[in-house]
Amino acid sequence: MAQWTSAMGSTQLARLLASQQDRPAGTGARRPPAYRALADGIRLLVLEGRVPVAARLPAERELAVALAVSRTTVAAAYEALRTEGFLESRRGAGSWTAVPAGNPLPARGLEPLPPEALGSMIDLGCAALPAPEPWLTRSVQGALEALPPYAHTHGDYPAGLPALREMLAERYTARGIPTMPEQIMVTTGAMGAIDAICHLFAGRGERIAVESPSYANILQLMREAGARLVPVAMAEGLQGWDMDRWRQVLRDAAPRLAYVVADFHNPTGALAGEDQRRQLVEAARSAGTVLVVDETMSELGLDPDLTMPRPVCGFDPGGSTVITVGSASKAFWAGMRIGWVRAAPDVIRSLVAARAYADLGTPVLEQLAVNWLLNTGGWESAVNVRRAQARENRDALVAAVRRELPGWEFEVPSGGLTLWVRTGGLSGSRLAEVGERVGVRVPSGPRFGVDGAFEGYVRLPFTVGGAVADEAAARLAAAARLVETGAGTGAQAAHPFVA
Repeated sequence: MAQWTSAMGSTQLARLLASQQDRPAGTGARRPPAYRALADGIRLLVLEGRVPVAARLPAERELAVALAVSRTTVAAAYEALRTEGFLESRRGAGSWTAVPAGNPLPARGLEPLPPEALGSMIDLGCAALPAPEPWLTRSVQGALEALPPYAHTHGDYPAGLPALREMLAERYTARGIPTMPEQIMVTTGAMGAIDAICHLFAGRGERIAVESPSYANILQLMREAGARLVPVAMAEGLQGWDMDRWRQVLRDAAPRLAYVVADFHNPTGALAGEDQRRQLVEAARSAGTVLVVDETMSELGLDPDLTMPRPVCGFDPGGSTVITVGSASKAFWAGMRIGWVRAAPDVIRSLVAARAYADLGTPVLEQLAVNWLLNTGGWESAVNVRRAQARENRDALVAAVRRELPGWEFEVPSGGLTLWVRTGGLSGSRLAEVGERVGVRVPSGPRFGVDGAFEGYVRLPFTVGGAVADEAAARLAAAARLVETGAGTGAQAAHPFVA
């Protein structure tokens, strides 16, 4: 049985390889043999996630024609990649990309930093800001005032409090998406929502298509649920989805689910355009794939002149293809573990029925707090505070990184909470390891990929500003110098991608 889950066409691969030609070769670099340059180019595309792991590569003759090189050159490059562990082959099944066993996914980076370490460590691991006060305190006070009638009930509301479901439905309707309360289920955070959806739609061994890169915690949740993840590379920079790749994966792999972040993608910050949203819904509908859309960042537009595209579910009026997930955790506060699902009524009924064997329901007091915010205008006021804070932090962090690490590459997103940074050829895993030694905690790129891709990246969240952002960038620069010289991680660190 073939081990590949997607395929890379020769024209597409040739275009990706050509895009590397404008990248600096480094001081004093000599031109390598043609086969070595081709092997290095493919290896870098895999490590950056632009060619997914487990993607079938074109046949040698086909790629040779597309690149206008000899078949011998392609054969030698493929053999070099097999020797290094970046390619696997089987007679009759072709060759597909891989990552060597010595490049495991880092085990750290996104878990909350223990409180006792906050004094000595700058934490860039979690994309979460402190609570926007006084709105947190006021919402809890409002919830306590509304609590007495609910205290006389059993307190279990598997679909969520009726008042909150109605309020959430009204908010979708106000956005131009007619929604009934029967289309809403309140969950314990977005993670709880996606976990429930995965268990309902994708049993063990089912394929789930995911953006590459994607949100690390969701990828891990799906792995632990036994899903087979099919990565779909994002377009360059902040261009959003590569629709040709999405159509190909949905057609060839026929995944049961696809998980995407259309609004200020985590980690890249990309905002998918309306035409991309329409095309993805159409492609998913044609393939019979359920599209799970994560909207947790949708209210965090940071640029004042930004016009938000229509929600993805707006292109699925029948409600048969798109399931939308929202949350209070990013827009308001991570400690407010309230999420929700918007879907067709029959899907909501199935999710609610399955919940009897999971957590039964979401805490009533927190639901009342969110309902108070939405009813009083407190939500809008709190989100405005959150946007201003994130915008200030973003601008400070961008300026500090550009000053301290001018060789690092990134594009500044118009919203969200994260900056996706290419580290000038340095190993993101090593930077994460050495960073903790010099007092800055940062998640490495492979956490956001499938099977070790994105070694040359780190994710920087907009959680610190001012002097702290300056110090964080200075510590990252110190970590980078240690990795470059090999002083931080041993002699092998001189090669940027050796594990």
